Amino acid sequence: MSQSAGHLIVRTLEAHGVERVYAVPGESYLDVLDGLHDSVIETVVCRHEGGAGFMALAEGRLTGRPGIAMVTRGPGAANAMIAIHTAWQDATPLVLFVGLIPVADRERESFQEFSLAGWFGTTAKRVITIDSPDRAGELVDEAMRIAAAGRPGPVVVGLPEDLLVELTEAPVAGPTTAPAPTPAASEIAVLTDRLARAARPAFVVGGDGWQSGCGDELAAYAAAAGVPVFADWRAYDAVPHDSGAWAGWLGYGRADAVAQGYAQADLLVFVGCGRADVLSDGYTLGFDAQTVLVTGDPEGKAHAGRIDQQIVSTPAAFTSALTATEPAAARGARDDAWLTGRAAAQARFAEPRADASVPGALADAGVDLGVAFGELDERLNGEAILAFGAGNATIWAHRFVRHLAPASLVGARNGAMGLAVPGAVAASLAFPDRRAVAVCGDGDFLMNGQEIATAIAHGGKPLVIVVDNGIYGTIVQHQEKHYPGRPSGTRMANPDFAAWMQSFGGHGERVETTEEFAPALDRALAADAPALIHVLISSEVMPPASDEIAG
Repeated sequence: MSQSAGHLIVRTLEAHGVERVYAVPGESYLDVLDGLHDSVIETVVCRHEGGAGFMALAEGRLTGRPGIAMVTRGPGAANAMIAIHTAWQDATPLVLFVGLIPVADRERESFQEFSLAGWFGTTAKRVITIDSPDRAGELVDEAMRIAAAGRPGPVVVGLPEDLLVELTEAPVAGPTTAPAPTPAASEIAVLTDRLARAARPAFVVGGDGWQSGCGDELAAYAAAAGVPVFADWRAYDAVPHDSGAWAGWLGYGRADAVAQGYAQADLLVFVGCGRADVLSDGYTLGFDAQTVLVTGDPEGKAHAGRIDQQIVSTPAAFTSALTATEPAAARGARDDAWLTGRAAAQARFAEPRADASVPGALADAGVDLGVAFGELDERLNGEAILAFGAGNATIWAHRFVRHLAPASLVGARNGAMGLAVPGAVAASLAFPDRRAVAVCGDGDFLMNGQEIATAIAHGGKPLVIVVDNGIYGTIVQHQEKHYPGRPSGTRMANPDFAAWMQSFGGHGERVETTEEFAPALDRALAADAPALIHVLISSEVMPPASDEIAG
């Protein structure tokens, strides 16, 4: 049966089980949009290409399947670049479709022309331009496979405008998936022997690929074997925080006691991640320890330093193989002191308390975030999906809000701003039976806050918490360290965010004191609509120093 190349692309996405595409429409890919008109795939119409890309990234992270974004040429592709960079550095599966100029107009500096490979070639796993209608389905199938294989990441697919309307009789391709590498029994035996011989072994979990809940199984094994489990930055939904093996997260905002415990390990087993910049405090911690690297990427990207054993495997396959063995074989002669000491350090750090970062003489400090996020944790009970923007405003939630369920955290590990709102919108659409909460600062919120309109249009009901201190707080913190008393380029003027949310038809709350927060939170959680809590704090409030909050 003949169909256009654009319609074949849609049929191929259907064959891969794609449920949603996040799109900003453009005249360059009208035939694909036409194919989506009668498709079972929901077209989520976004308000900015950066928001669309971040929504696709969030869905990829939460499901393990490539998230799909569609944008138009030139300006649209430029706006989507932030999501491609984030997916590349964070190793998250994503496929971005970009409408292109007609083939006949190439190399003429035609309207919105640009080089697809030139722009994305260094930040994507593959850049593909469909130049034959007969290969449209085949190349989309290839893009989906590549995005999820090995070390996951973004694939960019170019769609020439005129080619999309050409007819083809090519069948729907795929779905083709890459087989998940599985560790050999001999590799697990070697690792078990290393664990048994080590005095202070530790697992470090991270990256994507924990959606199945295998982290629960790994944590149970680790607790029985006397091995603490640390997590990479913004990957700490990999294991449940109520596990006796949970030792805390590494990277920005971590407690000194947690980092010191990581640095004391004599064997580090990285699962799903490597010894990268952020978790190692800028390549300074954990480099002397014997090292085992477990990753689906044979090249071991994003890992620095020694590798004494490498196991090519996904987190799920590795956990299945390891937990098929007896934990006692990995315990050796160790008692529980090493394990319980690391777990206790994290437990002290995460205990909700009045915030030590509020200066005692500051009468107008606003909401005490230590108390506020303790209240949030109590109500969410570890089951919600949290989406984070970048910046200091998120540190309190990282510290106080527990994760007990897998696939419950979306945050840009590369530090990109603007992910919180679109991430929570996508989470609320993909998992309507779960609570989705965005946590962001005032600077981060207004980078993609317009995607509240997307939630309203498509029935999403995220809760957004905006911490407003009127500054780019992270940059001010760096300025005070390097250029004390000379703030520059970091002040902002903000609207009433609660009223802004109300103007969309959502529920808005403005909170100026600690006492106001809990009742406002209860009303927001009860609202049958997207909700926002505008939390006011002083610009002088900064996250406490990590040695202050270690307990």
